[in-house]
Amino acid sequence: MEQTLKITNVLSDPTRFHIYEFIVKKNTDVTVQDVAEAFEIHPNVARLHLSKLEDVNMLISHTKKTGRGGRPSRVYNLSQEVVQLHFPFRDYQLLAQIAFEAFAEMGEAGKTALYSTGKKFGKEIIERQTSNTSNLNRAEKLELLKNSAEMTGLFPEFHLQTDDTIVFTVNNCPFKEVASGQKQLVCDMHGYFLKGMFEAMFQDIELKEEHNMMDGCANCLYRAQI
Repeated sequence: MEQTLKITNVLSDPTRFHIYEFIVKKNTDVTVQDVAEAFEIHPNVARLHLSKLEDVNMLISHTKKTGRGGRPSRVYNLSQEVVQLHFPFRDYQLLAQIAFEAFAEMGEAGKTALYSTGKKFGKEIIERQTSNTSNLNRAEKLELLKNSAEMTGLFPEFHLQTDDTIVFTVNNCPFKEVASGQKQLVCDMHGYFLKGMFEAMFQDIELKEEHNMMDGCANCLYRAQI
């Protein structure tokens, strides 16, 4: 309970909460100066916010040479520790682990059911935002995709390379802890979930994963042929 009170107190400050979101979206090392410039605050104030986030294990820090001489800078990044607040207590992560273990034990039938359900839920995420995508242009569809992906905690970046190719990255995996024990099953399901989102916009598409954060990459990168 004491740690819960500390976390809620730290996140009750709107600026501090937005700094944490900023670091999640950056998904890379961030300095005090980066935060000070992004939020137009004094570096000492930025340092205080970062220290408080580190105190509750939401961030970690280390020193890093800048290559410009002088003392190494302190950089901040996301902690790998999961912070969850539930009142009363709920363990949805354990429930997810149990569900994925059950699907894995069912073999191919379990995989088929899991992937089709993941695709269905991806499609429904889009359909909750709009009942008709046919009257949207490509830019509007991409903006809707981005907003929907952000709602599910993915913190994505979309890049339209050509008229029919979209490259996008996922900077935060909401299933990371479960994927650490069932990587292939969880990541494949997530791919079908994303495919459902895209197909709600662009009908049939080809979706290819190019790299995966569970393999040590900074993010997950996908290429969608629409």
